[in-house]
Amino acid sequence: MDREEMPIGFSMALAMNPEAMQKFAMLSEDKKQKIIAGTHTVRSKEEMNRYVSSIVSYDKTDYLI
Repeated sequence: MDREEMPIGFSMALAMNPEAMQKFAMLSEDKKQKIIAGTHTVRSKEEMNRYVSSIVSYDKTDYLI
């Protein structure tokens, strides 16, 4: 995955949450794409931070937020 594909707000929020960043990095490319697609409905910085925090509890069944 190219870094250019990731929305800047998502990238910034991910950088501020090392645990979520580590979890995200360990996911398959398909799961990463699903999470990135979900960022398109996020409308605020606070909401993005909550979305990124939810990655920590993201499990293999594709549930997020």
